[in-house]
Amino acid sequence: MSHISGVRQAQKQKTRQALLDAALGLLEEQSLSSLGLREVTRAVGVAPTAFYRHFRSTADLGVALVEEALGSLHPMIRTTVSPAEDSDERIARAIGLIAGHVAAHPAHVRFIARERHGGVQPVREAIREQLARFAEEVRAELAKDPASARWSDADLRMLAGLYVDQMLITASLFLEALEAPEDPEEEHRRATDTATRQMRLISVGRWHWLD
Repeated sequence: MSHISGVRQAQKQKTRQALLDAALGLLEEQSLSSLGLREVTRAVGVAPTAFYRHFRSTADLGVALVEEALGSLHPMIRTTVSPAEDSDERIARAIGLIAGHVAAHPAHVRFIARERHGGVQPVREAIREQLARFAEEVRAELAKDPASARWSDADLRMLAGLYVDQMLITASLFLEALEAPEDPEEEHRRATDTATRQMRLISVGRWHWLD
């Protein structure tokens, strides 16, 4: 019986993932608010009623996609702001990690960029909650840096929010470069240069904030 139960559970998980993958593919060309569950189930090859064994609604599916897109990034976010002896080293590491993630998961990045201010409230809230977690984790990492010794907690939270917002901007830059119709390598170089300059500006502000 346990073997049968395990097989059923594995098949259920496989179908759930297939629904997520199909929805992500369909969302390449449309927003979540316009996505119909029948489109998703048709793409997977299951009956519409099967959808409700996994998700309560397309909004619920969207929240699961947010978790899939952002949930695994917490270790990377912490790494990008961990103390480094040279601020340029920190910036280069952060930009390299973001560029690599965009190249590996462009559909997820596009989904978050589109739905962050989209028309599905539970998804907007899920994204906002994940970004708030990122900001708190960045604040905790920044607090470990001796350079932050005299910073107030409120100012550290403000700086953490700036870093998280900049990471999203940087991801969008690399996504645009990836989709450039002509010379994506040159666009990638420009994105790297722009992101580096923007991060340096935040860094300069950081070092002189308490002056």
